[in-house]
Amino acid sequence: MQVYRGMDIGTAKPSAADRRRVPHHLVDLAEPEDEFTVAEFQAAGHEVLEDLARRDARALVAGGSGLHFRALVDPLEFPPTDPGVRAGLAALPEPEARRRLERADPGAADLVDLANPRRVLRALEVLELTGLTPSRRAARPEAAALREYRPTTPLKLLGVDPGDGLAERAAARIERMHERGLLDEVRRLAPRLGRTARQAVNYKELLPVVAGEASLAAGKEAQLRATLALAKRQRTYFGRDPRVAWLPWHDDPAERARAAWAALQEAPTWTS
Repeated sequence: MQVYRGMDIGTAKPSAADRRRVPHHLVDLAEPEDEFTVAEFQAAGHEVLEDLARRDARALVAGGSGLHFRALVDPLEFPPTDPGVRAGLAALPEPEARRRLERADPGAADLVDLANPRRVLRALEVLELTGLTPSRRAARPEAAALREYRPTTPLKLLGVDPGDGLAERAAARIERMHERGLLDEVRRLAPRLGRTARQAVNYKELLPVVAGEASLAAGKEAQLRATLALAKRQRTYFGRDPRVAWLPWHDDPAERARAAWAALQEAPTWTS
């Protein structure tokens, strides 16, 4: 969400001083009205990584979205989409859409949740545009590399376990955001937030507050619940990644940094 201009406090965007000290990338790329897709994020990120590689420089990728992280470092492909094709397929009754997919690919049920109309529709759209069934896509080398966590770029991967006290730290972080003016930021941006940006944690929960539909206390409680739910999803997502070397939590930031630096020296470099 740091790609969106103006969404600074609620996304914990690096400060101007931080950005002067260390070059930051993929920040402030889009207006909050924009739909900035994962595919666009991937393209922008690959451009940065390729430039750094030409200069024999390395990047530190930090962040919470597992999908966006894998889009940067793994062979995650985003098939084309076409609104006209999708609209035509969406007119099909759900049973007919499932039957059409199963006729084209008898093994589709092993790869696509046929009870999810949205996923069935997407599989049919990709088939229409590329000629590739789910089974054929899953058999491609890129798909195998993705399943096996073989990256497209050499990397070392560290994770910091949140340890105990996560809820207290998250609540304190939310209070600091409000002290910095988060509610005013949300109020200012509310008319401009597009479909994606308005789903961001710390913004979605405060939109009812600025609309006068909820109290500030209720908004803060919603922020905390959303933050903890996001942290749980992140831990589950990255917990499946065998490349992550997990570090225990330290309350002292300097100790966390020392532990991370030491772990980087020992962690294996994963390559394709």
